[in-house]
Amino acid sequence: MLSLIARSGPFAPYLSATTNIVPSQLKPLALGVVCKADAVIMDVKRPVLCRESLQGQAARSGAVVTAGLNAASRVRYAHSDIKVPDFSDYRRQEVQDARKCSQDSSDFRRGFSYFLTGTTAVMGAYAAKNVVTQFITSMSASADVLALSKIEVKLNEIPEGKNMTFKWRGKPLFIRHRSPKEIEVEQAVTLAELRHPELDSDRVKDPKWMILIGVCTHLGCVPISNAGDYGGYYCPCHGSHYDSSGRIRKGPAPLNLEVPPYEFINEDLVIVG
Repeated sequence: MLSLIARSGPFAPYLSATTNIVPSQLKPLALGVVCKADAVIMDVKRPVLCRESLQGQAARSGAVVTAGLNAASRVRYAHSDIKVPDFSDYRRQEVQDARKCSQDSSDFRRGFSYFLTGTTAVMGAYAAKNVVTQFITSMSASADVLALSKIEVKLNEIPEGKNMTFKWRGKPLFIRHRSPKEIEVEQAVTLAELRHPELDSDRVKDPKWMILIGVCTHLGCVPISNAGDYGGYYCPCHGSHYDSSGRIRKGPAPLNLEVPPYEFINEDLVIVG
């Protein structure tokens, strides 16, 4: 057993705090023991009491240790009189009792937590809704495209019995000012005579004005107005004949000419789209 006691010299207060042991061939006799009040390191033959001050100085007592065939050991003195800091002044009155659970200490704290969680969830949902709305809006038509989605037409510039062609959404738009005779003829047609049965009254809002998309329902050609066997529209590509109501009467076209959405602002102005 090797005994090292540092008691003298100018660095004695610091050198005596720790002890490095050199391995030897001897079998260890006893291990160090630490008590609550004092740091005690002892062996079987000579116990030594060592106390360390709280004023930053190392303990002045020597240390007696043992070593064996194992690696070198290091013994440190431990403070036993340090008190745990008291944070009572910083704690709420409801949680001063260490025997009670802090979660059951106050209903106000629980309510505040629920309120904060709910507020955060609502704000997150609102932000997510704005992001989704902006993303969907970015895929919508731009302002210049929306401006071309509607067209205003002055009806007083179209003579009776004539058809005028306009451009609407890249397609030809037919607006026909029908005469009283044409109105009478088209209203007298029975549904049994039609390939695509539709009454004339169901295709117009004002009998004087017939508004159609000028695209043949066969292969998308543009019919000629005031032509054909029925005096309405005629597609020269494959010989489809339409009456003045835009209904298919003869030829390969399967359907009537399409009627776009429109609205009369007054007697002389209509908005298509």
